[in-house]
Amino acid sequence: MSETDDRAPARVERRNAPQDETVTANRGWWDAAAVDYQQEHGAFLGDAELVWGPEGWTEEELRVLGPAGGLRGLDVLEFGGGGAQGARWCAAQGARVLSTDLSAGMLAGARRIDAAHDGPSPLLAQADATRLPLADACMDVVFSAYGALPFVADARGLMAELARLLRPGGRLACSTSHPIRWAFPDVPGEAGLGASGSYFDEAPYVEEDAQGRATYVEHHRTLGHRVADLVAAGLVVTDVLEPPWPERNTQTWGGWSPLRGAHLPGTLILAARKP
Repeated sequence: MSETDDRAPARVERRNAPQDETVTANRGWWDAAAVDYQQEHGAFLGDAELVWGPEGWTEEELRVLGPAGGLRGLDVLEFGGGGAQGARWCAAQGARVLSTDLSAGMLAGARRIDAAHDGPSPLLAQADATRLPLADACMDVVFSAYGALPFVADARGLMAELARLLRPGGRLACSTSHPIRWAFPDVPGEAGLGASGSYFDEAPYVEEDAQGRATYVEHHRTLGHRVADLVAAGLVVTDVLEPPWPERNTQTWGGWSPLRGAHLPGTLILAARKP
């Protein structure tokens, strides 16, 4: 949900939001929010770290993309990369990396980080993750930490597009809000521990302005449908992770908090490979 008064919605609804409406709304929202987002969360995310979610687990700890040293010499795509922190981490491991994002504002932030960063930088490109201007079978690894997946209407089409880019044996990994969270109020305190809606209701969350135009859209899929999207894309699911809240993390990030993390999974990480 919008974090500043000038982006506060006039209305919030759960309603259908097709792909074109979703793209327009989310590109505008992230362009406007990019600077504030980096100021608020930049220290937590780091400049060149792959953090899988608000719990704070990193790729060095979870090894979702494979064993240490396994990225060297590989072609890697980060989709929905935001400030490209994860892509920068992969580049430091010796990978050739491209980071894409729908938002020019987020990519401008990525360039600002690059200008102040001493390590290797990824290539950057603005693109809708469901329509990436890349050749078939050009990537060894495709990944995203909370990028694109909850912000596209056509989740099955997104998985098919990402699978198209992978070479045989290539790996896909992505994280998003855990689907169970959609049945609970998105608040960090006690009120966020009681279910208030149906987990099976997949109507998108839509913020609108006074004219009824969508200004922010987030899409929900059940866990079963998330896995089915990967399978429909011809991928083999290799891992389904629900990382617990670590004791070291005492921060609150939106609806994520140590209190809720002790009771409910906050992040879902899916990993798959292309046969």
